[in-house]
Amino acid sequence: MKIFAERLKELRIMKNLSQRDLAKETGFTQAAIAYWENATRVPAATAVVVFAKYFGVTADYLLGLED
Repeated sequence: MKIFAERLKELRIMKNLSQRDLAKETGFTQAAIAYWENATRVPAATAVVVFAKYFGVTADYLLGLED
């Protein structure tokens, strides 16, 4: 899940959002986003879908299955 962590953080920074801002936008907690960005927890499939839609990328991209 390291690639997910890297891509989530990269996309968040590209949108100039803090973890708190992203949490408000997506309905997750700031703590959950921190866990995912630090690769200490694995996101549920529903979270991956929410982020894919929010950032306009595919779930496969977020999971490192495509570039």
